[in-house]
Amino acid sequence: NGELVSIHGHKMHIYVRGDQNAPAIVFMAGHCTVAPVYDFKVLYDKLLPYFKVVVIEKYGYGYSDVWESSCDIDTLVSLQRQALALVQEAGPYFLAPHSMSGLEAIRWKQQYPEEVSGIIGIDMATPLSFSVWTNEEIQKTVRLMRILRGLRLGSILTSLNNCTLTDDEIQQHKLLKKRNVFNICCINEAKEVLENAKVVGEAGNIQCPTLLFSSNGQDQERDWVENQQKFATIMGAKLIRFD
Repeated sequence: NGELVSIHGHKMHIYVRGDQNAPAIVFMAGHCTVAPVYDFKVLYDKLLPYFKVVVIEKYGYGYSDVWESSCDIDTLVSLQRQALALVQEAGPYFLAPHSMSGLEAIRWKQQYPEEVSGIIGIDMATPLSFSVWTNEEIQKTVRLMRILRGLRLGSILTSLNNCTLTDDEIQQHKLLKKRNVFNICCINEAKEVLENAKVVGEAGNIQCPTLLFSSNGQDQERDWVENQQKFATIMGAKLIRFD
């Protein structure tokens, strides 16, 4: 339902909808989001009267190819920028990252500040979020992902708010879940996350209008709420908390 563009011979799916003259919001998937174009729909449907909506499905996500490209932070940002250029979306954008893609949004602003009008964090991760993680914990997480993938149990761990989806879209999501949960792209991103967080953190703070929506951290790592508050203070951002 979007456009498939080719980068290095592999297809990436980009969904664009809404008034071409409206401000653009680019939704960036959290780690292991199986089908961003459907998972974000309950939210972006409400924004369409006011914004142009763009959903990026990285390699291994949604309808994009499962391709083992490098997962260092600069490559992740570069591939998404190339995809947007191929659908003639030049920015500037409001980036709306969820979870781990928060690192990509911050890095985007660090490297290409003129392309980012603002950041709207949807329970987004920051370098602070990974300051409590160790390499051993990441390796343990990767092993668990491989086991769940091998046993085909990953799909039972993901859910979907399907109130805005058609029957066909619900079926499509189920099929994409079987293909995408804990695939090699997601595993490789997990392997790189501590190094990526280090690169972003060492590059320093950004100056960027920022609005943060945060959960209570119950299903996140420890100190989630505290680190959201710290990042909001650093950014001078408004923080809106939910349960």
